[in-house]
Amino acid sequence: MVNHEGLVFMSKSGLLLIVFLSAACGRRDQAGDTAADSATTRAALSQVELKLPPGFTATVFADSLGGARHLVAAPNGTIYVNTWHSPYDSTRKTPPGGYVVALRDTNQDGRADVIQRFGSTNESGSKGGTGIALGGNKLYVEADSEIVAYTLPANGLVPTAEPLSIVAGITTEGGHPMHPIAVDNRNLYVNMGSNTNACQIKDRAPGSTGQRPCQELKHRAGIWRFQLSNGQRFSPANRFATGIRNADGLAIHPGDGTLYVTQHGRDQLAENWPKLYSWKQGANLPAEELLRVEQGGDYGWPYCYYDPDLKSLVQAPEYGGNGKKIGECASKRGPVAAFPAHWAPLALAFYEGSMFPGSYRGGAFIAFHGSWNRAPEPQEGYNVGFQPLSGGKPTGELQVFADGFAGARKEPGLAAHRPAGVAVGPDGALYISDDQGGRVWRGTYK
Repeated sequence: MVNHEGLVFMSKSGLLLIVFLSAACGRRDQAGDTAADSATTRAALSQVELKLPPGFTATVFADSLGGARHLVAAPNGTIYVNTWHSPYDSTRKTPPGGYVVALRDTNQDGRADVIQRFGSTNESGSKGGTGIALGGNKLYVEADSEIVAYTLPANGLVPTAEPLSIVAGITTEGGHPMHPIAVDNRNLYVNMGSNTNACQIKDRAPGSTGQRPCQELKHRAGIWRFQLSNGQRFSPANRFATGIRNADGLAIHPGDGTLYVTQHGRDQLAENWPKLYSWKQGANLPAEELLRVEQGGDYGWPYCYYDPDLKSLVQAPEYGGNGKKIGECASKRGPVAAFPAHWAPLALAFYEGSMFPGSYRGGAFIAFHGSWNRAPEPQEGYNVGFQPLSGGKPTGELQVFADGFAGARKEPGLAAHRPAGVAVGPDGALYISDDQGGRVWRGTYK
């Protein structure tokens, strides 16, 4: 197939390759990506090859959407995407018409031919965010400092009424300002990421010890639970679980209704504690985590991190750890599964469709946004992984399902595309969003 997006073909190895030229829009996620790097990336043409297992195909479903973060698939096949104007990149603006994007393929050719936007934006175009979830005929969306709910029309594409404010007063200041969400039949779950790396007295400073107790835990670094009714305000009393540094992927397990999340591990072990950790250890510690979140659970941050080699939570150096000491971490809750360090798991979706082979059913697809802090080791991630699960427990190691999004450079400001969201459509197709180039792919199997 040939179109203005590029070429789609099978490689000799059986891997699907999608080759196209696109203007790569960069986003400065972290300090260290220079403005010159980002400008060069935007101006350059990047050749990108998506690699998938034999039998799978991924095609471009929609493009140029802005900072496409999380997405959901409605029962009628409509895809809704929350977009974000990154505060790290003043040159990229949210396209006009609203921060929520509705996508529908009406002629069944695998590409959205109807694209409509809704949701107001402020003067800077920054309203929007990451979180988006479906519950009945309601679409729940993160909009800056609140979670709102739109009532979806029975046969239409976009809501006609103004949204209701479900939860207001959510902080957007400091580190980890985004609020991924999940809903079940009764509850809205919201991630409140930490403001700091490890709750040090001086954030990210070499040798700075940690605050004890960590005051952030009252308001952040955990999961908050609210009702699905309007008019609520953020309160520490709604904290559901604590000790979770930043849960960017939230999903309700389809079997038992339990909340699962992906956690971003802390940074800068080697930079801040060079006498305890080599640079190689700093690049490969700690693990990213898949957590089964239960009410009242304490998952360890900032006092602990997960070491995949020791297969245990260990004491953080800010709190007297030496890289091996377990100490108080023996009483904290560990992960269901662990992933390579600094891959940044940004979204989570359980697969219950019938399109893919049976080995995928019950497992989890995870969008890995990609690392910025593995230097001097190569940056990694920038892919979509699959974690085999049965009954919510791992039955094998993480598999890289789709790769090649970044193109030639796996760097935050230089990557052509960065996976940000995953969702399973009613027909079993897998949708993947990208907040660097504003693209949505549709993955199918036959």
